Amino acid sequence: MMKKIVINTIAIFAVLLMVNCSKDDYSFGSLTAPSNLVIQSEIIGKTTENPNGDGSGKVKFSVKAANAISYKFIFDDGTTENAPNGVFEKRFTKTGVNTYTVTVAASGTGGITTNSTVDVTVLSTFSDDEAVALLTGGSSKKWYFSASEVGHLGVGPNNNNADQNYYGFWYQAAAFEKGGAASSSCLYDNVLTFTLEGDQLKFNLDNGGKTFFNTAFLSVGGGSGSEDSCLSYATTGAKVVSLSPSESVILNNPNAATQTRGTVMNISGGGFMGYYIGQSSYEILSITANRMVVRAIAGNDAGVAWYHTFTTTKPTQNTPTTDYTNLVWSDEFSTDGAPDATKWTYDLGAGGWGNSEVQTYTNSTDNAVVSGGTLKIIAKKSGSAYTSARLKSEGKFKFTYGKIEVRAKLPVGGGTWPAIWMLGSDYATNTWPACGEIDIMEHKGNQPNVIHGTLHYPGNSGGNGNGNTTTITNASSEFHVYKAIWSPASVKIYVDDVLFHTVANSSSLPFNKDFFMILNVAMGGTFGGTIDTAFTQGTMEVDYVRVYQ
Repeated sequence: MMKKIVINTIAIFAVLLMVNCSKDDYSFGSLTAPSNLVIQSEIIGKTTENPNGDGSGKVKFSVKAANAISYKFIFDDGTTENAPNGVFEKRFTKTGVNTYTVTVAASGTGGITTNSTVDVTVLSTFSDDEAVALLTGGSSKKWYFSASEVGHLGVGPNNNNADQNYYGFWYQAAAFEKGGAASSSCLYDNVLTFTLEGDQLKFNLDNGGKTFFNTAFLSVGGGSGSEDSCLSYATTGAKVVSLSPSESVILNNPNAATQTRGTVMNISGGGFMGYYIGQSSYEILSITANRMVVRAIAGNDAGVAWYHTFTTTKPTQNTPTTDYTNLVWSDEFSTDGAPDATKWTYDLGAGGWGNSEVQTYTNSTDNAVVSGGTLKIIAKKSGSAYTSARLKSEGKFKFTYGKIEVRAKLPVGGGTWPAIWMLGSDYATNTWPACGEIDIMEHKGNQPNVIHGTLHYPGNSGGNGNGNTTTITNASSEFHVYKAIWSPASVKIYVDDVLFHTVANSSSLPFNKDFFMILNVAMGGTFGGTIDTAFTQGTMEVDYVRVYQ
């Protein structure tokens, strides 16, 4: 290794002031430049076979100098790091074998410094060119907090408990929640720009001179108090972003391995993504051309993480709910006879798949038939038994995101359990509730006119599903439109265009992949309840099913 020693000489001027004929003595003490600066570098994973390391790009530096009180590392990738004890481990992220010049400045009393440089050659095998392309659009791209989305800021666990799902499990900010008087909306004015300059990724935060601080870090901006708030705290200049492999505990949890991209963004110079929580490293959980979810470990608490969601379109509070208008699949039930075999198939058998239902599902037109312009799913009593039908689009049609509209009239009778719902198409290999379930409409004949809308997923399934109800009139004598608008941001459930339940979507939930449609009428069970002894037959009549994207 080659070393060059440069000693900076600082000229000291003594200032003597005379006040009331008395003389003040301003003494600087002994001014001594650090000497004998020695830099040691250890390439992590270096062996005879791998002289440039194990591919992690990590190098551990240890520095000592006589009369030094602190050290600063200056790297030629544009980053710097203060290390008072002279020990620092650096991860170099440029792919391949590269030589870097590292400058170390040892500071003594009075600010006198001694500098030395060392060259290190190290191998890095990690790359994520796709993430760089999505962040920058190939040149430069602007990002904003997705303020209109529930959970754009969230707090959740950073451990290997799969039941807690690695998202804002403990707290999710409501839409535009951080735009109140205390914060003066400054968070939502942030513009985060990622730029690709040659082979270097850079980041710039334009926050208009005001930063939104987490309560625990208000003192950094010269403030105090018990609430997050905006303080005058400008950010300056572009920061270098290096990408490194994630060492998240999520990757060690086989049930959660798909919930992180495996890439961490490290922002130089104390850079941060708008919300100040004292961190400069952000793990990318998911990223597309227009939406990104990241998380950062909060402070020094290894069990807590902050979750941020960004979008490439700056939201406004007048932004309408995401809608879809292109009809991609439908059944208008215009041809009499059995349901259209190009669109529907059946679940067959008894038992209700764990819900203690008593019906046997058939593919007979006695239980599912198209006539007079509607599909009729008929639950019937046959002796002491019951038959019905469960139609599904599995193998015929599946989709991710969209607007689903089903115009239907519900059966009468205690114990009937009609449902309009969707199931994750990977349920065979991703066992329920991990596959996800969206119940657009469920109805209990024992509680007429009360409509249930529910989402099921790990931690929120069965009787603990994430749901809500609304009460309408004439559910069994008139047609109503049961609707869901399912987007990357949320799942919203309606009756006759009246919203009654919303669940914020995120990369940690199973609602970002293909689902298929199901229509059925069950009898009894854990939800349907006691069957009326006088029941003989009940029908769910469906006028149409339409899916828009």
